[in-house]
Amino acid sequence: MAALNIETVSQTTSMLFSGRLDVPGVARLWDTAVKTVKKSGQGKIRIDLESVEYMDMAGATFISHLSRLAGSTPSEQSSFVTGVKKEFVPLLELAGKSKNETSSPPPKSSYIEKTGEDLVASLEDAKVFITMVGEITAALFSCVKNPGSIRWADTWMVAERSGVNALPIVALISFIVGLVMAFQAAIPMRMFGMEIYVANLIGIAMVRELGPLMTAIVLAGRSASAFAAEIGTMKINEEIDALTVMGMEPVRFLIVPRVIAATLITPLLTVFSNFVGIIGGMVVILSFGYPPISYYNQVVGFVSWGDLAGGLVKCFVFGLLIAATGCIRGYQTLRGPSAVGDATTRAVVSSIILIAVFDGVFSIIYFYLGI
Repeated sequence: MAALNIETVSQTTSMLFSGRLDVPGVARLWDTAVKTVKKSGQGKIRIDLESVEYMDMAGATFISHLSRLAGSTPSEQSSFVTGVKKEFVPLLELAGKSKNETSSPPPKSSYIEKTGEDLVASLEDAKVFITMVGEITAALFSCVKNPGSIRWADTWMVAERSGVNALPIVALISFIVGLVMAFQAAIPMRMFGMEIYVANLIGIAMVRELGPLMTAIVLAGRSASAFAAEIGTMKINEEIDALTVMGMEPVRFLIVPRVIAATLITPLLTVFSNFVGIIGGMVVILSFGYPPISYYNQVVGFVSWGDLAGGLVKCFVFGLLIAATGCIRGYQTLRGPSAVGDATTRAVVSSIILIAVFDGVFSIIYFYLGI
């Protein structure tokens, strides 16, 4: 059991510790020892550990705290620790060192410094991203020259998970979008008795814009996050390093099948999304008393094959962006318990941003080309 004897002679307070300075012992003596140091006033403090039988890290931290507390008063007290057994010296040194490292908080960066650090980090991230895009492009060209090198089994498996399994959510979102847009468009159209022209709006909007965009956003949430999580987990488990050691290229082995699968499946999902969205608009038109053939004639007569082709061209680019971004963010996964979650979040956010940017670019190009 830990014990503390206090003796005061000629303005020198001696604190004689004995017994075991472990967690229970420190808890027993903490209040008494701290009050003694604070009440010492102008006197000196001497800590005697000669009678201490056992000391762990809790005891060493306790002694280090008392020593600092005595030496930090304005009266410039000096603190002496005597009678330390040689087996306790490393613990005391470690306790003093760790406290010294954490006692003074790191200096706060100014706004300009933080902005500069963020800019440098963004530029470094962009550099790594562009480098990975180059590697993926080179691997794709290599696979085009030699189709037999593509891992088609993995490609079809990824296509099934990213495409077939995504049909229910794509159908639900597309149907609701077509339904809601038809109801909203019918309000001003009814003022002029032209509810049937809602079919024209639904057809052109779904085929040219909403079908590709909604499908891409759904895939960004499903597929990009899944790709980032899969590759990120492999990165943490050092499976990618194992592939490199075995002489396999991780980009060709892991990323190329996912990019090919997403690029092929996105246009097919978009065609399905267009059809379901148009069906959702038809439900609204039928509720106004128009026959299905009238709705069909309006859509077919207004929407051209060029409109459909323009939307599908977007889809190929969107699929490429989604797969490549998800794989790159997964490949950039760092160490730590939240690393995979961070990589997944970055994959989804980056994919959606790129989809929005390229969708705007396509709109500008189509406008000036008159498509």
